[in-house]
Amino acid sequence: MTPLDPDRTLALSYVPAKRRAPVEALWRLDAALGAVLAGGREPLISQIKLAWWREALEKLDREKAPAEPVLQTLAEHVVPIISGAALSDLEQGWAVLLSPDPLSPTDLDRYAARGRVLFRYSAELLGGLANEAVERSGEIWALADLARHSGEPDATAALERAGRLEVSDHRWRAALRPLGMLWALARRDVEHGRGRLEPQGSPGRMMRMLRHRFTGR
Repeated sequence: MTPLDPDRTLALSYVPAKRRAPVEALWRLDAALGAVLAGGREPLISQIKLAWWREALEKLDREKAPAEPVLQTLAEHVVPIISGAALSDLEQGWAVLLSPDPLSPTDLDRYAARGRVLFRYSAELLGGLANEAVERSGEIWALADLARHSGEPDATAALERAGRLEVSDHRWRAALRPLGMLWALARRDVEHGRGRLEPQGSPGRMMRMLRHRFTGR
């Protein structure tokens, strides 16, 4: 299966053991969708692969999972809670990146929806409900993540868009703090800017995650 990035790997370690498998399965689905674009040089091939993932996820609601590790894990741990059709919404955000043109503001908003969906369902799997602040935090996280994996001008545009998204000041509930950790790191990236992004898993990022774990902010 596609490995998770260091930030999400560390955040996952703070998920309670009984909820870790579903959350990890969801996050690995997102990583697998991203890997389609990272490893594909032909947009048409990547489009076909993303369409396969969407159809495969939708089929989980009515058929046995095929011999694909991510899908099998989702079928076991996630689909009993969140439908495969709902999970397939993640594909739409990734599909925005198939265009060779610079991303427009509308494209960025569509891509940000990837984070909104991911945080919404992660919150549900963590035993909570995602309010508007949590889902907006997911948008910020997705845009910061995009900036890490894009060249100019998309990276700068993504961080600028993330910087304009406002999240009401609130203290994250303990159950949702693994998600809050990712939001805190995304805000850190936005503040640092494109030229000063830290390596994922670096000591400064680990300390920021720990601070969020104990304070919820």
